[in-house]
Amino acid sequence: MSISDPIADFLTRIRNAGMARQSKVDAPASRMVKAIAQILQDEGYIRNFTTRDDGKQGMIRIYLKYDEKKCSVIKGIQRSSRPGLRNYVKAGDMPRVLNGLGITILSTSRGVLSDRKAKKEKVGGEIICEVW
Repeated sequence: MSISDPIADFLTRIRNAGMARQSKVDAPASRMVKAIAQILQDEGYIRNFTTRDDGKQGMIRIYLKYDEKKCSVIKGIQRSSRPGLRNYVKAGDMPRVLNGLGITILSTSRGVLSDRKAKKEKVGGEIICEVW
């Protein structure tokens, strides 16, 4: 079965695993998915992630992070740009998620970056998703 939007599938798997209070979730790996997982780890939304080779494209395992009340640290994760409607933004017009409490993940000419890093480097790009 082919997936028409692997990034949306990845974000949905994280959202569903968080609501079900799972400790880990597996998803098909790609360079974009690995870059998004690295940003989520750097920003403190997930504990860790590992990749493993399954003979095809590989799998990525995300270890979710929970607070002391056993609630997921990721309260919401939403795909912004999709294959049918791309959403681009300039460096100066970066959207704020929950007045700065969340992050926006962008695909830029310098790679996949969080909104804070993109503002620092003064580069815009395609908005992949928003996390809060």
